[in-house]
Amino acid sequence: METFEYKSEYFNLKDTLDCGQIFRYKSINGGFLIFSGDFACKAYQSGDTVKIICENKAYFENFFDLKRNYREINDFALLSKYEIVKKSSTLGKGIRILNQNKEEMLFSFIISQNNMIPRIKAIIERTCIALGEKKVFDGEEYYAFPSAKVLATCDEQFFKDLGYGYRAKFMVEVSRQIASNKFNLRCLDDLSTKDLKKQLVSLKGVGEKVADCVALFGFHRADSFPVDTWIEKIYKEDFNGKLTDKKKITDWFLGEFKEFSGYVQQYLFYYKRSLEKYEKD
Repeated sequence: METFEYKSEYFNLKDTLDCGQIFRYKSINGGFLIFSGDFACKAYQSGDTVKIICENKAYFENFFDLKRNYREINDFALLSKYEIVKKSSTLGKGIRILNQNKEEMLFSFIISQNNMIPRIKAIIERTCIALGEKKVFDGEEYYAFPSAKVLATCDEQFFKDLGYGYRAKFMVEVSRQIASNKFNLRCLDDLSTKDLKKQLVSLKGVGEKVADCVALFGFHRADSFPVDTWIEKIYKEDFNGKLTDKKKITDWFLGEFKEFSGYVQQYLFYYKRSLEKYEKD
């Protein structure tokens, strides 16, 4: 077991976990128990210091993106000509884009289509319990996210019984393509972001938005800008946008924010959801 601390005003653990990029974590004793692939860690925050307890320090240093300069990223957003970007980067300056397991991200965002976050989490948890390897970390039992080879052994009805609905057929086809090596995620690392997304959308059930999410959260391609209903709402209400095609909206944001696009997307997404939650409360 290893314990290490990271101190920075640009790392807020709760905000990072709550901004829609990760679905497997839970609150525990004033901190969080976080899962990625078949790894787990506990993380606690006090002020600007995050303490991480894990069995693989190198994995979680990379997972939390601790070697990247987020001051530079946040400063870029604070200098934006758009007031909404300045406000969102102030509120969410501790958000980091995680470096997550690529297979887990692909299947998680296939599940995410036309779905709410609590339901996505529940489907993923049921999948892990049904197919994942049972493990124990620091006294806590959990189930690893199943590999594509394990997922590929299941038929469409199996996934429907877990609540996948129409997404069940996508899980069957994509898992079998990856398990048979007809589609190799590891071979995508050296592609440009444009070519990476082109390869991802060739998979059944992967559209532009899912490809953008996988590129951003699985491959850390910050020149990606996923557009979901929240971002579309922001585009219309806060940027006075007139475009209606989501692909064109994505391209517009990419033109504005370039290589910082993914970080700005996370600031905006978190800000809008936080604002609406505050107004409802």
